Amino acid sequence: MTSGSPDAPSESPAQLRRRLDLDDDRLRGECVVHTHRTGGPGGQHRNKTESAVRLFHRASGLTVTGEERRSQHQNAANALLRLREAIAVQFRSPLAERCVWPEGVHIRDRKLRVSESNAGFYHALGLALDALAAFRGVPQDAAAWLGVSTSSLARFLADHPKAWREANRIREEHGLPPLKV
Repeated sequence: MTSGSPDAPSESPAQLRRRLDLDDDRLRGECVVHTHRTGGPGGQHRNKTESAVRLFHRASGLTVTGEERRSQHQNAANALLRLREAIAVQFRSPLAERCVWPEGVHIRDRKLRVSESNAGFYHALGLALDALAAFRGVPQDAAAWLGVSTSSLARFLADHPKAWREANRIREEHGLPPLKV
């Protein structure tokens, strides 16, 4: 779960996006961490401990939670992944003159390949949305700048529901109909 007020962050979107380079400990250090009890999985053992984790990222104003596991450690790790995703999806950065993909992103035959476990994954997600925003919601133009096919870009975004919603919000902002998979 993600919420927050990205309308009034204390830093520019480009500065916030650089947070994606931080290791987990440094990123967690920028957050107010709150643990609490919540309903969820666990059967008769649920709610016996405060295993849910809520992170408030001070610089961006984003709040994310992790509560699907009985382990507070796993929930904190999930919340950090959600924070990285939220930063990549919600904050746009201007495009460079040419596309430079993060390390570990593979483009072959104009097809985009990147694992979610790759450190550059959230950079790639943000870059794809940056291109779509810069090209006024037109996926063909964004894909051409990114060096991938339009269908590869669309599939990459569609595989991540929050990014897909943001892509369609960008298109709506420019008076275009929603993308379809």
